Order: sequence, then structure tokens, then C-alpha cells
Amino acid sequence: MTKASDVFTLRNNNQVEVSFIARGGQITSIKVPDANGEIADVVIGYDTVEEALAGDTYFGAICGRYANRIVKGQFELNGQQYQLDTNNGPNHLHGGVDGFNLRTWEVEEVDLPQFAQAYKLSLVSPDGDQGYPGELTTIVTYGLTEDNELVIEYDAVSDKDTIINLTSHAYFNLDGAGIGTIANHQLTINADKFTPIDGEIGTVTGEIADVKDTAMNFITAKAIGEALNADCPQVKLVDGIDHNFVINGYDGMVRLAARLESPSSGRAMEVYTDQPGVQIYTGSHFDGTETGKQGKPIEKWAGVALETQIFPDSPNKAHFPEATLKAGEYYRHTCVYKFI
Repeated sequence: MTKASDVFTLRNNNQVEVSFIARGGQITSIKVPDANGEIADVVIGYDTVEEALAGDTYFGAICGRYANRIVKGQFELNGQQYQLDTNNGPNHLHGGVDGFNLRTWEVEEVDLPQFAQAYKLSLVSPDGDQGYPGELTTIVTYGLTEDNELVIEYDAVSDKDTIINLTSHAYFNLDGAGIGTIANHQLTINADKFTPIDGEIGTVTGEIADVKDTAMNFITAKAIGEALNADCPQVKLVDGIDHNFVINGYDGMVRLAARLESPSSGRAMEVYTDQPGVQIYTGSHFDGTETGKQGKPIEKWAGVALETQIFPDSPNKAHFPEATLKAGEYYRHTCVYKFI
């Protein structure tokens, strides 16, 4: 049996290392070289496993069964109304009070030819778990390639019709965890549209809006700080960005969703996915009261999350992408973080 504190590390021949723990499949460290070969850990978190277990349980974790928010924790499926846990004001967030980020996953190393190293994480969620219908069996594969790609593949099947939306919640700072904020990072998002939010809790309105002439316009690269400091109602609602972007040309195939680059370190990361959306969150709730890596306080905008996903509240928005998983059918989601 895997223990919550068990640590696993993927390595390739380019000095890239990805470490995670069994609790939540939490990615605790991603070490990558810059153009000069200097190694830095580029995910926000903690120096020790003990701190990770006691600290923010979303850092680097697998979120589910439904990542992001479901308004009032309610949805209808096959004519039946379901009530989920509400753990984000009146809403359901990231799977509920006891989401997948808090579960201890069974972990085993697997030999797959496309990866330098890979691990398979598995979890069974019983029928009624956090209010969700169906027993859901989930397998997540973490694979590291020799092209410096961290590939996350999510597979799941349920014995009843249910809803699903899995994602990974790592926060990135390409200068290195604990080194300044991500305000100077250049961000490009392959999205002409986004889903506006309503109120400080960040629930989507249902609108699909153009990014043009808004702070959400990252069609061409710009400093994240330019948006964070913009006089924009959407930014002011959450003191930053906590928005879902509608990936251009979505057709279920893996495509470029976003690119993040640090002018200071020269490191860059591209995000690819077969999902229709990517949630960008700039960590506005960090307030310096928690101590992170290198003994540094985790401050506002210390890192940015790029969470590939189905849209928030999709079960309640008929014009949003389908989030229903039919009994016996397979959910599949691929996300690639490529370091350059």
C-alpha cells in the first residue's frame, strides 16, 4: 500500500526532475535548467514532505472529481437533481471538502516507451462520494520525456452516468520558487475568448466573451503584470486573473493552449491539451503568511497556475462543453507541460 508521504521522482537525461507525493498526486518539485544550465525548482510549494502534507493541499495536486466551480454545488443529470459539497462560499470547488487532492493514490512505476520514466496513479471513488453519482475508477499517468515534456494523462470510467473534470493545480514561477512574482512573465494564450466571472467567488456568468479590448487579451505575448495592474472590472473582482480561457480551434485533439516565458531566467514552458479550456490563476489569495521554498513567504502572485479543463459550471450551462461521462464510457484528458 502506498503511504501519503511516499515520494516519487521522474528523471530524464537533461537534468529535468519531477517529484510528487502519493497524497493528492501532489507535484512538489519540478527542477529544470535555464539556457546556461542553472537548475531551479519552478513550482510553488514547500521544502519538505511534512510541510506539503500540512500546507496548501491544492499545490500541484490532482483536482476532482470536478475541478473548478459548480454553482451552489448543484446539477441535474438524467432528470435527477444532485447536491454536492459546498466548500467555496455557496459553491462546489475542486471536488469538494474531501476531493482527490486529499486522497492517497496508489502509485506504481510503469515502463512506457514514449517516456524516460513514468508512474501510474490509481484511485477508486465510491458511489455518492462528495455527492457524485457512480463508482469512479481513475488512473493518472505522469510521464517525463527526453524532450523535457511532463505529460499528464487522465483516464476514468464510472459504473453510472456522472460528471467529471480533472486537472492539475501546480503554480509555476520560471525564475524559481521563492524568487519574486510572475508579474514579469510573458504569457501567450491561444484563446480569442474567455468566460467572464461574476462576484468575488469567481463563478462564471455563462457568457463567452471576446478578449479583445480587455485585460484578458493574451493573444500575443504580454507581461502578466500588465493585466494584474489593469483598470479592468474582471481583474478587480479577484485582484488578478482567475479565469477560464476558450482554446481556439478545439476539436478534441492535443493543441497548444498557452506559453509562459521568463525574460529573467530565459526559461519557457508551453502547455498543450485536448481539453476546451485552460484556467489561468495568478495566486491572488497568497498573502505571505505561509512559508514556502527557500524559507521565503509565499506572496501574492508568487506563481501562476495553468489548469487545462472543461469549462467551470459546464453541467449547468447547456452551451458549454459537455461534462457528462456515461456509464462504461471512458474519460480521457491529456495535458503536456513542455519546458524549453
